[in-house]
Amino acid sequence: MSLSKIRFAAGLLTVSLAFACAQPGPTPPVAQKKPQTLETHGDVRVDDYYWLRERTNPEVLAYLEAENAYTEAVLAETTELQTELFEELKNRLQPDESTVPSRYHGYYYLSHFEEGLEYPIYLRRKGSVDAPDEVTLDVNQVAEGHDFCSVSDNLVSPDSRLLAWAVDTVGRRKYTIHVTDLATGELLPDVLTDVTGNLAWANDSQTLIYTRQDPETLRAYQVWRHRLGTDPSEDEMLYEETDPTFSVSVWKTRSEKFILINSEQTLASEYRFLDADDPQAEPQIIAARERGVEYSVDEAADRFIIRTNLDAPNFRLMITPVAYPGREHWLEMEVAPARDDVFLEGVDVFQDFMVLTERRDGLRHLRVVPADGSAETEVAFDEPTYVTWIDENEEFDTSVLRYGYSSLNTPETIYDLDLVTGERTLMKQEKIRGGFESANYVVERLMAPARDGVEVPVSLVYRKGQPRNGTSPLLLYGYGSYGYSMEAWFRPDVVSLLDRGFVFAIAHVRGGQEMGRWWYEDGKLLNKKNTFTDFIDSGRFLVAEGYTAPDRMFAKGGSAGGLLMGAVANMAPELFAGIIANVPFVDVVTTMLDDSIPLTTGEFDEWGDPKQPEYYDYMLSYSPYDNVVARDYPALLVTTALEDSQVQYFEPAKWVAKLRAMKTDSNPLLLTCEMSAAGHGGVSGRYKRYEETALEYAFMLEVLNGGL
Repeated sequence: MSLSKIRFAAGLLTVSLAFACAQPGPTPPVAQKKPQTLETHGDVRVDDYYWLRERTNPEVLAYLEAENAYTEAVLAETTELQTELFEELKNRLQPDESTVPSRYHGYYYLSHFEEGLEYPIYLRRKGSVDAPDEVTLDVNQVAEGHDFCSVSDNLVSPDSRLLAWAVDTVGRRKYTIHVTDLATGELLPDVLTDVTGNLAWANDSQTLIYTRQDPETLRAYQVWRHRLGTDPSEDEMLYEETDPTFSVSVWKTRSEKFILINSEQTLASEYRFLDADDPQAEPQIIAARERGVEYSVDEAADRFIIRTNLDAPNFRLMITPVAYPGREHWLEMEVAPARDDVFLEGVDVFQDFMVLTERRDGLRHLRVVPADGSAETEVAFDEPTYVTWIDENEEFDTSVLRYGYSSLNTPETIYDLDLVTGERTLMKQEKIRGGFESANYVVERLMAPARDGVEVPVSLVYRKGQPRNGTSPLLLYGYGSYGYSMEAWFRPDVVSLLDRGFVFAIAHVRGGQEMGRWWYEDGKLLNKKNTFTDFIDSGRFLVAEGYTAPDRMFAKGGSAGGLLMGAVANMAPELFAGIIANVPFVDVVTTMLDDSIPLTTGEFDEWGDPKQPEYYDYMLSYSPYDNVVARDYPALLVTTALEDSQVQYFEPAKWVAKLRAMKTDSNPLLLTCEMSAAGHGGVSGRYKRYEETALEYAFMLEVLNGGL
């Protein structure tokens, strides 16, 4: 492929691209500096690339296209390798994969991928898992004519006759709800546009409760009621959240007695409940919001089961009558009191038992607690690092618990546990093709010493027989925000790295909740830098232990994990050969000062409000964009999408433009921007998403081989 010199109008942007036959290599795009003064608390910052936020400006679009062309030119010699990797990644998947059927109201529901198709087909079988398949929704048909397709809240009505489903074909989280008559396959005339995709059925199978977002910030802030057969313009609003730091969501309890309306922000929760048999009633509040008090709700036997951090940093269980739900009536349940050494991560309530998801020593455990007070059951796991979860359990009245298990060398595995007999049945294990055998890979869990004395868990996997002499390449992954714990899932795509001699590691840095609530608190707000130093210290520990060397180690993270990548690139660039930053949140101060940007107002309690000088100064001290300096940086691959509503494309675009102008090395700096429909998670489709993975792997392999 050849790329000629491209010049854009008025001399405002010039991009030169050519092959080595004309010059040593492609010339990177140069975004013109257009200084804009930003003043906060008397502090004056000059942002040379603020103009890149002008989404419809032809110059901006041209710059993004030029970055894509430059990346393509730089990686031109890896085209065959990318194709090889893509086929390898794609072919590891079972072509006709199906989920385990899950029972609900006399039907067994499942999803199925047909060979070669990008999207699932949703099916059901009446009365038996062996009954003929009925198609409820073929997402491949929905996706026809669209570059992107995301289906959300695919819910069958309680009478099993209708399917309500929501679709986004752009990637900006603006959904349209449709309703399908499952007997005929025809769409009902009821179409709800510009909604969030979050909904719940009332028990009359005629009423939908759904949420709408603010058209500018995309914050879910209203709850509406729609009765089938009526004009959507006549829908009634049940609740509006006026506090811009809160967002709303709806769902139905497993008992199907109540529809819950949750209004939540980082440090507080407030629930309302609606009788699912009487959807025309007004929602009633459970407990009014109180700053610092979080809670979640389920129901059994006319009692609300409440998980809360009220006087319990690691959360505890409370119970209260539905008739008297206020906080003054909450009583602690003996099965899960406040504990310092156990983090109560979740509770699933059934008619005759509860399942507590607890985290001890950084690992999840499942504890089954019978309602009649009989002996508890804890599901045992043997591997040093793993993840377990409660899988599809739609029915309230059941004696069988379905749960999942996975580890870095164990594909996703689904079990049914009979709580009467104690018998465990393997329902399915994901099939990984291409000669994969779990026994060929070693899983370890290490504790890396951080600079302040804290020990950071590190999960890693590598091929058996791998030398530990510093010669192995290693990919270190991290996130560390919002209390999201990065679990040691099996990742089929990582096998392609392991088989090429890589070690894959996850640094469970502060900002997640792997080690309890304090682990989160110690990695947010004015403690945020702990996230970055934990990652750096984990990397240095892996080098010291002989797993890799700085010239063979890569780092990867996305979104808030992309912030981690940007901070690490500034703080310890010498530690990594290359860094991959996916949809990175790197312009922290400017974004958090702009409450018109989606997510900003809801995140002041995560990052701080820069309108307050203390937080402004601290955020400015680590914001990756604001801390780019004239120095050497590792090889960098940065990805974004024009329609991403969660981290706007202009953050990574500005960051790359500033890096190009200031960095002193000749290492590759590449930006890819998906210009067509794509969301925060990238493109949609079962196989298509692996195109970006193949590009990332080719990038790392070429850096290792000195080809870039």
